[in-house]
Order: sequence, then C-alpha cells, then structure tokens
Amino acid sequence: MLVSIILMSSVIFATIALGVIFNNRKIFNRLTSPTKTGKKVLGTNMASLFGLITFALVTMFPSGHAFAQSASAAATSVAANINPGLGYIGAGLSTGLASMGAGIGVGIAGAAGIGAISEKPEMLGKTLIYVGLAEGVAIYGLIISIMIMGRI
Repeated sequence: MLVSIILMSSVIFATIALGVIFNNRKIFNRLTSPTKTGKKVLGTNMASLFGLITFALVTMFPSGHAFAQSASAAATSVAANINPGLGYIGAGLSTGLASMGAGIGVGIAGAAGIGAISEKPEMLGKTLIYVGLAEGVAIYGLIISIMIMGRI
C-alpha cells in the first residue's frame, strides 16, 4: 500500500514539474512539435496513473484465505476482514470527482456570467446563483465522503 502511494505521488509530482517546464516559453518554443510532445507526455502520464491506481486496488483486496472456508463462514469472515482502503478510495473519488465536476460547472457558468454582467450589470445576482449551484455539487461530494469515512 505504501509503495503504491509513493508511486502515485511521484507521478503527480512529475506531472506538476512537467507542467511548470512546459509553461516556460523558451523551452516550449524549442520543441520541434509541441502538440506531439504534449500528447506523448499526457498519454504516458495517464497510462502510468491508471496503472498505479489499478495496482493499488488489487493490493487492497482481502487475502484469499477466507474463501477456502465454507460459504456461510466465508461470508462472515470476508465481511469482518475487509480492508478499509476501499472506503478511503470511495471517499476520495466522491470528493475528487464531485470537485472536478463543480470546477467545470463553475468555469462554464462563470464565463457566461462575466459575459452577461459586462452587457447588463444588474445580472450579477442571477449569475452568482448559477455559480453557487455549480459549487454545491462539490459540497455534496464532500458530504458523501464524510458519510463514508464515518462508516469505516
């Protein structure tokens, strides 16, 4: 488990470092084909991250010794020995995916709101309501993750 966390953290830090490097105009202009380089880096990053997530999921399943017992005893033993790591993944996914969705919604509603406010300044209140509704999605994801963490 610790190994998968370290590997995923290194992939995330490498992604941040590459973003900072490619954001530099001097380095970006030296690339012969920035689009192809960006696609290669993104593809490698996504493949390694999904591979590491799969590795982490596989290592979190309970050991197979419970399945060698009888059916009723096995069900009781598996229910008692389930690793809480899957709960942590569920809590993280609920918060992370809800926050990404809220970010997309706030970006779209905010951009449209700025356009509306520039034409009619009295539209400020209505646009804030739409942005607030999009932000509510992140709060719902956080509430679900708190509920999951309460059951672990």
